[in-house]
Amino acid sequence: MNIATKNITLNNEIFTLTNQRAAFWKKEKALILSDLHIGKTAHFRKNGIALANHIMKSDLERLSVLIEYFQPEKFIVVGDLLHAGDNSDVDEFCSWRNQYPDLHFFLIKGNHDRLSAALEKKLCLNFKSESLTIEGFTFVHDFDKNLSEFQITGHIHPGVVLNSAVKSIRLPCFVQTNNQLLLPAFSEFTGLDTKNIPKSGKFYVFTDSEIHEI
Repeated sequence: MNIATKNITLNNEIFTLTNQRAAFWKKEKALILSDLHIGKTAHFRKNGIALANHIMKSDLERLSVLIEYFQPEKFIVVGDLLHAGDNSDVDEFCSWRNQYPDLHFFLIKGNHDRLSAALEKKLCLNFKSESLTIEGFTFVHDFDKNLSEFQITGHIHPGVVLNSAVKSIRLPCFVQTNNQLLLPAFSEFTGLDTKNIPKSGKFYVFTDSEIHEI
């Protein structure tokens, strides 16, 4: 797996974007991502759609490589950690999580994160809330126009369409505006929204090998 990076400045702080669908905030030693949708493949299988769980395994392997690369102390998921409650994929995620007992696990609740008390305990969360503010940055799943702080968000699964004379290509991206950093979905088993993303700002598109501003 190749990790390509690009440093950007948000309110005088350096954040490192990666082509592996996550960002790193060096000052806070925080690995930041959104929309893992753990349990989505198991949910499909339960409903009669045969999907192998290698998709989730691949997501967790990428996450392990990022942890090894950045050596974070904080792991911040900006919503939709889960897809459909508790299932066998969640068991596998919890086994993966137990490899990193010293990593402080912050969950910002997304619209899919319906947690019972038992499930919350099982996930070994250090923090769970609708939002989290650190050093003037507010982490919230979906952009809130009523907040004054700079927001780091997910939810939309942003993507862009690049047109050429031969064909059009849809690629995932980060979007930076004056008051928001919109993260891509971390799971590769998600669609891309190319219509509802912020219209003005900087777009950082990526492939398996590169990340570039367009």
